[in-house]
Amino acid sequence: MKKNHHFLLYAAIILVVTSCSKDDEIDPVYRQRMREFVTAISQYARSYQSGFIVIPQNGIEIITDDGESDGPLNSAYMNAINGHGQEDLFYGYNNDNEPTPAADANYLQSFLDASKAAGKIILVTDYCSDRDLMENSYATNDAKGYISFAADHRELDNIPSYPSQPFNSNSGNVITLAQVENFLYLINPVNYATKEEFINAVVQTNYDLLIMDLFFDENTWFNPSEINQIKSKANGGKRLVVCYMSIGEAEDYRYYWQSSWEESKPGWLDRENPDWEGNYKVRYWEKEWKDIIIGNDGSYTKKILDAGFDGVYLDIIEAYEYYE
Repeated sequence: MKKNHHFLLYAAIILVVTSCSKDDEIDPVYRQRMREFVTAISQYARSYQSGFIVIPQNGIEIITDDGESDGPLNSAYMNAINGHGQEDLFYGYNNDNEPTPAADANYLQSFLDASKAAGKIILVTDYCSDRDLMENSYATNDAKGYISFAADHRELDNIPSYPSQPFNSNSGNVITLAQVENFLYLINPVNYATKEEFINAVVQTNYDLLIMDLFFDENTWFNPSEINQIKSKANGGKRLVVCYMSIGEAEDYRYYWQSSWEESKPGWLDRENPDWEGNYKVRYWEKEWKDIIIGNDGSYTKKILDAGFDGVYLDIIEAYEYYE
């Protein structure tokens, strides 16, 4: 499900950059192709549901045309999204339960602050399990004006027992992303025996926003009645429910996967991620991959819309780094 490979991608970029002259520049084509892909997803979804929420995770550099935090914002891309998700901002960049190096945190914050200044909501997921670190994560993000979740499992397969109530817990009805004061990132239901058990666990919480998967397992997904049930907080308020979707890698446990691809890969399907078995890089600008994600009744995004989600949380945005 959720993957943690951006550190390896950054490392690869560093190796490439150090081998180039100072006059060399990264080809912007792959960044623009990702912007266009996210924008197309947004336009397609909003043609069905005008207020549909679109949140890309990581890959924050593509908010600007030149990849610099003080550069001109790409207006088409910014208009297509509602916020940004960022992993490992203060904890977990190199290792879980360890502070992110200041230089890396400051670099990411420069882009996140530019996005926030443009009116976007920033959702930060830090990976830490020590209580003092979790408290510091929440306090530091809150001081920056970011909404955060301290995940004590990198697998995102549980509801943390600490704190007992979400940070900034409230009983208000949350119907827009701007009203969110906390969120739960729970995309791997492996620890729940049934859908009912998963649903019951979630509805007993008071998180304003839930990021979850469309699928309970490889063969079953959540239906509109179940998603509507999940939208109620334990204290009587309403929450937003947003669906996780990877757009920079194909996953061999998804409904769209065809076993024949293992012997004869389609042109858009690239090599397997060596760090995550069963996950494959994709040429995300190719029509065949886009058709899996958007544009028809069988597409991934249409299934998310039909299930009644309020929005989508797009992962592997930073796939452009692989092709650069």
